[in-house]
Amino acid sequence: MARDGFWNDVEAANKVNQRMKTVTAKLEKFEKLTRAGDDVETLIELAEEADDVGMVAEILEEYRVFAEKVDALRLETLLRGEYDDKNAVLSLHAGAGGTEAQDWVSILYRMYTRYCENKGYSVRVLDLLDGDEAGIKSVTFEVDGENAYGYLKAEKGVHRLVRISPFDSSGRRHTSFASLDVTPIFDDNDTGIEIDPDDLRVDTYRSSGAGGQHVNKTSSAIRITHLPTNIVVQCQNERSQLQNRETAMRMLMGKLLELQERERMEQMSQIKGEMKKIEWGSQIRSYVFQPYTLVKDHRTNVENGNIQAVMDGDLDAFINAYLVQS
Repeated sequence: MARDGFWNDVEAANKVNQRMKTVTAKLEKFEKLTRAGDDVETLIELAEEADDVGMVAEILEEYRVFAEKVDALRLETLLRGEYDDKNAVLSLHAGAGGTEAQDWVSILYRMYTRYCENKGYSVRVLDLLDGDEAGIKSVTFEVDGENAYGYLKAEKGVHRLVRISPFDSSGRRHTSFASLDVTPIFDDNDTGIEIDPDDLRVDTYRSSGAGGQHVNKTSSAIRITHLPTNIVVQCQNERSQLQNRETAMRMLMGKLLELQERERMEQMSQIKGEMKKIEWGSQIRSYVFQPYTLVKDHRTNVENGNIQAVMDGDLDAFINAYLVQS
């Protein structure tokens, strides 16, 4: 950064500057943790020298906090993916089952927004389609925060709910499904992917939902279809058609990049002669409300009987286990 002419290319300089901030933050976190470890050791030495058993409780508490921070840092080191530090776009879609499945989407949406709040992430809705009677048919939202994609990619797949339906007057038990798609999102096109405008079909329509005076009176919502892959992205919650288009294009970039990576992984599996199960779109977790309460991840076998805590965003155990395993 001290080099002559460094700021001549502002765009390139800003990228380097952002990278420097990320690396500096990691170093500061490590140094702070090292000092915390030294403090715990000092407390132990003081207690031994003074033969003071009264300090044991304080030492144990300091150690507990220190150990939690070490575990969190260890988990961060597992985020080695090229795009793990990116923000993420999450899309929830109801499966078969009508109102029951749409209600399940609304429950999952609340669960993920709570998780994001706990992590200090910000959530911005890009597209939302309400259910016919209750719940949500589909919702797409952007999550901004440190390593958002790195953590939330663990949640991609089909989520299964088993409960006594509040919409069934006979009180029968129902099974519902909802799918979650997670893609990285880029502030600019640093993916290296070139999109031919002729490969795109762009449709405009009026935004649904509350909106403002302008939003619902003009065709500001955008739906973009990438014809070669049939990937569809849409955005309706920005203030103008131009902003909706820019956001939709960023979403499309992420999905095309993910498709490219998936094809590369499948090709590598064929070269190695491995027949690995492809997890894209397969059932990853079951949430049982009745006759007992249990959330079980089918990839890692991690379980949690406190279903209310999970619904309130306590997903760390599931995400951590997935990152360790992968």
